[in-house]
Amino acid sequence: MSQLAQPGAAPPQADLRPALTLLTGFAPEATRATADLLTRADPALLVVSYDLSSLVADGTVRRTVRDGRGVIEDERTALEHGCLSCTVREDLLPALVRLARERPGGDLALVLPPSMEPETVAAACSWCEIDGRPVTDAIRIDSVVAVCDPATLLDTLDSDQDLADRGLQAADDDTRSVADTAARQIEYADTVVMWAPGADADFEHTRVSVLLQRLNPWARHLVVDLDEPVWLSARLRRSGGFDPDGPEPYGRGLEGYSVGCHEPEPDCGVVAALYRARRPFHPGRFHAALPKIAGSTLRGRGHLWLASQPDFIGAWESGGGGVSMGGLGRWLAATPDAEWGESSPERRVNADLHWDDDYGDREIQLAFVGLHFAADELAAVLDACLLTDEEAAAGLDAWREYADPFEGCLEGKEGIEE
Repeated sequence: MSQLAQPGAAPPQADLRPALTLLTGFAPEATRATADLLTRADPALLVVSYDLSSLVADGTVRRTVRDGRGVIEDERTALEHGCLSCTVREDLLPALVRLARERPGGDLALVLPPSMEPETVAAACSWCEIDGRPVTDAIRIDSVVAVCDPATLLDTLDSDQDLADRGLQAADDDTRSVADTAARQIEYADTVVMWAPGADADFEHTRVSVLLQRLNPWARHLVVDLDEPVWLSARLRRSGGFDPDGPEPYGRGLEGYSVGCHEPEPDCGVVAALYRARRPFHPGRFHAALPKIAGSTLRGRGHLWLASQPDFIGAWESGGGGVSMGGLGRWLAATPDAEWGESSPERRVNADLHWDDDYGDREIQLAFVGLHFAADELAAVLDACLLTDEEAAAGLDAWREYADPFEGCLEGKEGIEE
């Protein structure tokens, strides 16, 4: 049934802020080429790009701004501390705000280098101020687009290298892995583009397409066609796909969203599996099983519950054979009632719907994606890590006494990497 506007009601206000499209990915040539297609469709679009290759060596970054007619700015800036967060705060955000003010009504696209994750930029936009005013007064992030090259994606996701091994680190202490960084870019995007212009839909491209959909089932998925820049622009720009309040990929389950999809039968060799349990992992057995868990899949994410740290939620990431774990805060069952209001309404509702009389909202939700792995065998490995009936009956106080290889890692977001 249609609804009529109430008499005297003010019409909805149009959002006049310039729309910012973030282009991210681990295939720089494909990402830049996608930006070129957008300027072919709209020559007035401003495209901002960053070169961080000198950031670690001498603390400088190179910023270029261009539109469909050519380069408008090409500047090198020295940063006080020479780190990624400094680049965002001291150069990127001021430049975006300045360009938005100089060209009111004109949209922007930001081409991120491989080591700059879109989540970092989005978070900074949400809380930083420029000239005493929030960044979001001047611009709004409209969409986050991950551009992937099928020729290199599998090798990237299966890489055991760190960013530093490829000279892509954003600081001397940047220990991020290639596989995790590339996967996070895909998972954070609201739109995933496969860069395969003019290519036939052969088995390899079909397999990569399935893999991308399993890695990010909540995104739109497109294939680039060089002959249709207007078609692509209409789908990437002003789509409204970005949700600034959306959950992070490994914490989606806490708010009632799926952390992935369950497709245990191979599709072009791609397998996706969900694992859930309302019983915690034994820290010793879980630690011993890490190589088998991480080594059998390309990607894992989600949240978990360790018996030895029953108050804290564990964040899980795996990729390239490695594991990264950190903290997502306290379980609501371990949080004073007066502090529940600090959690999102979605999380509180989800906890109420699935509350366990003994353990509250504590649970395990993990998602795995890979090639030719047996989902039932992986589930059996994880099941063997859970507390036995006898161990579970001993209670939380007994669990806290277990020897814990993960001691302290769930209490903060820094975590551990193995």
